[in-house]
Amino acid sequence: MKRSLSLILVLASGFVLSAVAQTPAAPAAAAPAAPAAQNKIGVIAFQLAVAQTNEGQRNFADLQKKYEPKENQLKALNSEIEASQKELQEKGATLTAAERASRTKSIDEKKKQLQRSAEDLRTSGNQEMQEMLNALATKVYDVLATYSKEQGYTLVLDVSQQQNPVLYAGESSNITKAVIEAYNVKSGVPAQPPIGGAKPAATQPSGK
Repeated sequence: MKRSLSLILVLASGFVLSAVAQTPAAPAAAAPAAPAAQNKIGVIAFQLAVAQTNEGQRNFADLQKKYEPKENQLKALNSEIEASQKELQEKGATLTAAERASRTKSIDEKKKQLQRSAEDLRTSGNQEMQEMLNALATKVYDVLATYSKEQGYTLVLDVSQQQNPVLYAGESSNITKAVIEAYNVKSGVPAQPPIGGAKPAATQPSGK
């Protein structure tokens, strides 16, 4: 299902990755204590990051190949129905009432079969896509947490949610591309060739 498989993820809109480091208190009669460490906040389009990892693109391509034969069967059945309808319209006047009724019934039965098969294909395809993305999202989150701690981020917000509190974020706070790159290195999955010769979609600016 090259165009009908949906990318569905239910992810948290924000999460605290580490506690703010505390500055030790200065001894008596010593110099004033250093100011508390500043919070470092980052943003990420998490759904985009998951989908655009090399592993995510590879898995999606594999899923497309898996369902392509079934999709082609449905296309063939749909073409058969359209041809039967066209023939009935063109020759309807020359057919007996019984023949028209028989052909109409056959077309209706094929339409019902097409509808049932298409719904089954959507259900199974979406379910498998959901399971694949959820499993991958867990692994990408682990890399995100590690990267954020190493870079000193104390809070990361997911800007891919429909309702998120981020009204503005500078380019330096966007870690989407950096997390994608970090996950690709860890997974070892090579970049996938573009489908149909199309150029790969551009990722968000790095927060490095």
